[in-house]
Amino acid sequence: MIETTEYLAMMRRMLRAAGRRVADADEIELAELVALRAELEQAIASAVAGQHKRGVSWRGIAAGLGMTRQSAHERYSRKLSGAA
Repeated sequence: MIETTEYLAMMRRMLRAAGRRVADADEIELAELVALRAELEQAIASAVAGQHKRGVSWRGIAAGLGMTRQSAHERYSRKLSGAA
């Protein structure tokens, strides 16, 4: 079983490798790489929702996001209420 930290490190390596590959590719591949931004934001929103559901405070979630509690709440609480 891969630990979460190891899994995320692997994802970082894969993203860096994707950037190197796309550097030698066409515009279509560049667009596909850019499209990963939306996927990443959705993954973050899903992680925030899961942590919030488990009872992690907005202060704790904000610490993981690298933002203030208020900013985290404003950005993600609407997505939580919309997903319910």
